[in-house]
Amino acid sequence: MIFLRRETFRQYLRFYPVTSAVLAIIVVVFLAMELLGSSTSNGTLIDFGAMYSLAGETHEWWRYLNSMFLHIGFQHLLFNAFAIYVFAAPLERLLGSWHYAIFFLISGFAGNAFSMLFSEPPFISAGASGAIYGIYAAYLYLALFHKHILDEGTRKTVTMILVMGFISSIIIPNVSLYGHLGGFLGGFVYFAVLTRRFSRRRRG
Repeated sequence: MIFLRRETFRQYLRFYPVTSAVLAIIVVVFLAMELLGSSTSNGTLIDFGAMYSLAGETHEWWRYLNSMFLHIGFQHLLFNAFAIYVFAAPLERLLGSWHYAIFFLISGFAGNAFSMLFSEPPFISAGASGAIYGIYAAYLYLALFHKHILDEGTRKTVTMILVMGFISSIIIPNVSLYGHLGGFLGGFVYFAVLTRRFSRRRRG
């Protein structure tokens, strides 16, 4: 099972620098939001760069990236931080830090773009869930097309998480189904492109 984290703190920082940086950023930003207002305040969220939609409003492009590092309330932060800590680390190791950083940003961007395209205004959204679902999508791609890379326990875990995640995205209020779906699709497509590029380089 590749999702069992046995590293010491120092080993984790050394093996997974991008994942460690993301975790540090989301915690620091959360604390800053709480100190300067509240992470559950719409005004504070918008000031810090959350995605939002109001009639006649246009969006600054940077919100599509910035909002993935914001979280609405401690429970939201804790859930996403745990998912990143456990599930992102093996993917960073597999892709390499540079490719993983781009993958994370593209997945999160895709999730926010889907939210903006398909969610009914008015709404406000923030969080790393789009990027996290992109990570899940990468593992699903491996489970479908490169089964030898993942053990059976890992494949079952990924399938269970995705099924439960999308069901909860539908039935639980104030959860961005489109953000999750966009991050998943963006991550799946980009990971497919990366793996094919890596395969061509090996053959060459």
